[in-house]
Order: sequence, then structure tokens, then C-alpha cells
Amino acid sequence: MQEESSFPRSLHLVIADDESDTVQTLGALLSDEGHEVTGVHKGPTVIAQVRLRKPDAVILDIDMPGMSGYSVAREVRSMFSSSSPLLIAISGKWVGQTDRMLADLAGFSHFLQKPCDPQVLLRLLEPLRYRPAERAEITLGRELP
Repeated sequence: MQEESSFPRSLHLVIADDESDTVQTLGALLSDEGHEVTGVHKGPTVIAQVRLRKPDAVILDIDMPGMSGYSVAREVRSMFSSSSPLLIAISGKWVGQTDRMLADLAGFSHFLQKPCDPQVLLRLLEPLRYRPAERAEITLGRELP
């Protein structure tokens, strides 16, 4: 069981969306909150950044070039032998009940419809700020595409 800190810490976040405006807007919002943000625009790049940075959370569009958000989420979940980052799906196109079920099966913890309410996103991230930073262990042996 993790101990909670009484002082909030900044989080490392990966924002992945093929729409630059979404990455820039969410990145500015989260940077203003004191978080370290890495923005990417293609599915395979998300995998590389997660391997490199071991983020606290990944905010991930479903409809990404090169690799769908569902595939990225499954890959991220399989990379970590212990606690993986919080995965938050965002989508403006795939928002039906079936899409939400697929997101759940892929390993997403939350599903937000674009444009997402910034306060909702901040509330989803808030509990992570009071947990100690973990050194996630990544399962080795998988090659990048």
C-alpha cells in the first residue's frame, strides 16, 4: 500500500493527440498547474516516450496515426511489470458506448469526450499528486516498431 504525502508533487504527463491544438491547449493548462508535459502526435511515439520517461499519466487520443489509442494503451499496460501510468482516453470521434467499452478493455482508466472540461481532467490527476513517485519497472524485450 502506498503512503500519501501531505504535499502535492508535480506530475510527468504525456499528452498524445494528432491535433496539435489539443496537445498545445492541454499542455499549457497542465504546465500552468506545475506539471512536466511531453506532447506527441503519433501512436508509436507515445510508446517511445512512455519507455523513456515513465510518466505518471498518459492522456491519449483514440484516433491516432500509426497506431490507435487502443493499441497504444494495451502496449503501455503490457510494458509495466508493476503499476503502469494512469491512462486517460480522449476522443471527439469515438464516443459511443462501444467505444467506451473498448477503451476499458484496452486498459484506460477514464474516458473523456472532446472538448474535455479542464476541471474534470485536473480532478482525475489530483490523487496522483499526493502519491510518492514510483520507479515503474518496464518489461524488457519488446522492440519498437
